[in-house]
Amino acid sequence: MLSFKLAWKNLKGAGLRTWLNVAVLSISYVIIIWYQGLLDGWQAQARHDTIEWEIGGGQYWHAAYDPFDPFTLADSHAPLPSAFSRLARQQKVAPILISQGTLYPRGRMQPILIKGIPPFQSILKLPTQKLLRVSNEIPAIIGQRFAKATGLKSGDRVTLRWRDAHGTFDAAEILITAVFHTNVPTVDIRQIWIPLPKLQTMLQMPDQATIIVSASALKPIKNKIFKFKNYAFLLKDIDNLIRQKSVGGMVMYLILLSLALLAVFDTQVLSIFRRQKEIGTLIALGMTQDAVVRLFTLEGAMHAILAAILAAIYGIPLLILQATRGFSIPNASQDFGLAIADKIYPTYGLVLIVGTVAIILIAATIVSYFPARKISAMSPTEAIRGRVR
Repeated sequence: MLSFKLAWKNLKGAGLRTWLNVAVLSISYVIIIWYQGLLDGWQAQARHDTIEWEIGGGQYWHAAYDPFDPFTLADSHAPLPSAFSRLARQQKVAPILISQGTLYPRGRMQPILIKGIPPFQSILKLPTQKLLRVSNEIPAIIGQRFAKATGLKSGDRVTLRWRDAHGTFDAAEILITAVFHTNVPTVDIRQIWIPLPKLQTMLQMPDQATIIVSASALKPIKNKIFKFKNYAFLLKDIDNLIRQKSVGGMVMYLILLSLALLAVFDTQVLSIFRRQKEIGTLIALGMTQDAVVRLFTLEGAMHAILAAILAAIYGIPLLILQATRGFSIPNASQDFGLAIADKIYPTYGLVLIVGTVAIILIAATIVSYFPARKISAMSPTEAIRGRVR
């Protein structure tokens, strides 16, 4: 307790130097927590939106299906197994048939993916009820990114060409019944959605599908043709991207932390140099050299503690405001093929806050200890004279 009081008195006596170090350390606290909270919020939002719009409770892929290889689409379809047909009638799974096609908006040729989905499905957030039209036309829905790229809007008619299972080309006019807004580009860019029965008829693939989207409460079913893909597999790209961003953020963390710790280190070195007689007096009065080292180390650690208090005073309102109002994302960033919302709301977990405080506290203590070690090399005579060997 005596060391704590003496350390606090020494910090107050240092005046402006102490508060400059505390201010720099507090900025490091706030920026590190804010940036990592932003990445955590982005990851949570991207996972949530992707689950709602694309993968549901998981997907079953045809054994030949590869989303990164369009040449596999010709062979990656098969009739629904009886177990899945029964679940599809109960709306517990949503079969999706995927085929390549060509769209001709305003006379331009646009290669696309044609995706057939049951209009009555409720597993995905796609507005498939807009596909229910009593007419001879082929209804279709598209995302806002694709609508912007092609200039299409709800109510427009456009020519669609496709190739059926026998290799025969055919074409028809489709009606855009809705343009939906989504943060998930993988259900939007270069693709249209039409009723599954209609697409099966167009492609001459009765009761066939490429992938099957499962409801979240449904247990995985083993099947030789359709292989189950869980969240760990389907969300791997998002998790890897956030992990890479976190590693990149470490560079910024290290720069901020290095500047702050360098200031603490220099302050401690200067303090030891200027307070040689004080140190010698303390040792002459009976304080052990180890106790003096602990005193200076405690002073360095108290910089981090005061910085945490200062960061809490101005940082908590700022971080709460950011988490409430969100961080706006430029429109150009939403065309990168990533699930990015118009606004990202940072999330600040207890592990993030406590971990950041602990790391900076430990680092400040370590950089304070090294210059204080020189005190242990002082002989009793040098201590009385106030000189460091």
